[in-house]
Amino acid sequence: MNFIIIGLSAFLFIVFIGYLFTIYNGLIAVRENIKKAWANIDVILKQRHDELPKVISVCQSYAEFEQGILTKVMRAREKYFAGNSVMEKAQASGEISAALKGIFALAENYPNLKTNETFQTLQERISHLEESLADRREFYNDSVNNYNIRIQSLPDAILASLMRLKQEQMFAVADEDMIDVDINIKLPEN
Repeated sequence: MNFIIIGLSAFLFIVFIGYLFTIYNGLIAVRENIKKAWANIDVILKQRHDELPKVISVCQSYAEFEQGILTKVMRAREKYFAGNSVMEKAQASGEISAALKGIFALAENYPNLKTNETFQTLQERISHLEESLADRREFYNDSVNNYNIRIQSLPDAILASLMRLKQEQMFAVADEDMIDVDINIKLPEN
């Protein structure tokens, strides 16, 4: 009888340890998915940032083009590279997106710029990058959401607290970045 109890206890202990390993590995996987998702966003942001000086250069070749909006793009770009946290980079990214919308909307009032082949190519490229960025932000937020749920759900929460895992923030757009872009258009007087 003792042999059966000892055998059953050993079996249950092994199953329990296996279950702990499964939880541990699952928590590591969801944490690493966040890193991977952010790295994917970072790749797109880097590509977009590499395109920005080209857009600025093409726009600056049109002397009458609004310099204020170009300055906003470059400041937001610098702010992104200076950002140390996901939230700082997310905010700078939102500022860049808003400024780019402003540039493309403003370009509508400059027929020569609007029909410039280089500008059109850059506009298409950046538009594609913006779409990819939106998809990757969604994947990042899904990864963060899964992670945050796991570290708060039992029994994962117990092991997560022992591992000192903390909630992660989602990639969110700042309130001021949700406001429509104010484009001060100065059309030539006739």
